[in-house]
Amino acid sequence: MASHETVLSVRDLHTHFFTYDGVVKAVSGVSFDVGAGRSLGLVGETGCGKSVTAYSILRLIQPPGKIMGGSILLKSEDLFRKSEEEMREIRGGRISMIFQEPMTSLNPVFTVGDQLSIVLMQHRKMHKQEAFEHAVKSLRQVRIPDADKLAGQYPHELSGGMRQRVLIAMALSLSPELIICDEPTTFLDATVQAQILRLIKDLQRSLGASMLLITHNLGVVAHNCDSIAVMYAGMIVEIGDVRTILRDPKHPYVQGLLRAIPVSTRKIERLESIAGTVPNLIHPPSGCKFHPRCTHVMPICMENTPQLLETEVGHRVACYLYADSRGVAGS
Repeated sequence: MASHETVLSVRDLHTHFFTYDGVVKAVSGVSFDVGAGRSLGLVGETGCGKSVTAYSILRLIQPPGKIMGGSILLKSEDLFRKSEEEMREIRGGRISMIFQEPMTSLNPVFTVGDQLSIVLMQHRKMHKQEAFEHAVKSLRQVRIPDADKLAGQYPHELSGGMRQRVLIAMALSLSPELIICDEPTTFLDATVQAQILRLIKDLQRSLGASMLLITHNLGVVAHNCDSIAVMYAGMIVEIGDVRTILRDPKHPYVQGLLRAIPVSTRKIERLESIAGTVPNLIHPPSGCKFHPRCTHVMPICMENTPQLLETEVGHRVACYLYADSRGVAGS
C-alpha cells in the first residue's frame, strides 16, 4: 500500500529556450508532487511544456534550452545540486523514462538482450552472464513470449508493440523509485495502446514505484492515474484528484477539453472545440495566457497572472472565477 511519502517534488520550475526569434518560456512556474506508489497525469496540448518538464526533472535540457529556476527534489535530495556523474546514476537507476518512440531509444546495432544487459552491468555491476539472465527475466515480466529467443533479436526485427515492451523492460529492470512515461503509446494502434498502458500500470503497482504519465489524452489519465495536472502554455492551470477534476472541472480550459471528448451516451452532431489558438510563448498574452480564448474573461484576467488557489482540499485551480478581491479562493 502506498505511503504518504513524497517521492518527487517540483517547485516553481522555469525552463526557457533562447532562440534567434526570442526567448521561449516553455515552462513557467510549474509545481507539483508525486507521492510514493502514486501516479500523476500531466496533460495538455502539444507544445504546452509537458515533455520539457520531464526532461527538466532528468536534467536533460540541452542548449539553447536552460533551466532558469526552481527546485526538483527526489525524496528530499535536490537534483539541481547533483553532479553530472551522480545524475547518470539517478537516470535509469532511481528514475526511469519510457519514451514515445522506441526506435529512437533502442540502439539498432545491438541485440535486445545485449542492450538490457549493458544497463544492468552499468547500474548494478552485474557480470555479463548474470546480467543477460536478468535481462531475459525482465522481458518475461513484460509478458513477451519466447523471451530467450527475442533477447537475441535486433530492434528492427520487432513490431512497434514489442519494441515498446522492451523499453518498458529496460526502464523497470532496475526497480526505479519513479517512472516517467512520455506519451508511451503515441505510435501504436488503439488495441496495443490499451495493452501497453495496462502493462505499465500493473508493473508500476507491483514495484510500488511512483509514476509521472505525460499525455494529451484525458481518457488515458482517467484509467491510469490517481491525480491530474493540466498544463496550458507552460503553466499548470488545474491540479487535483483525477476523479474530482474529470467530474467537476473548474478551469474554463479544462472544461473545454472535456466538452471536446465524444461521449457515447449522448447524441451530438459535432464535437465542441475551444475557440482560438495556443499562444506564441515568445510573445504570450499578458495576464492569464488563456484569456484570449476564454468565454469568462474579466478585466483582471488580462492584467494579472492567476495563481493556483485551493477550491477544496487537494484541488487547485489558477482562475479568477474562484478568487475574491484579495486573490483568495472563494467557495
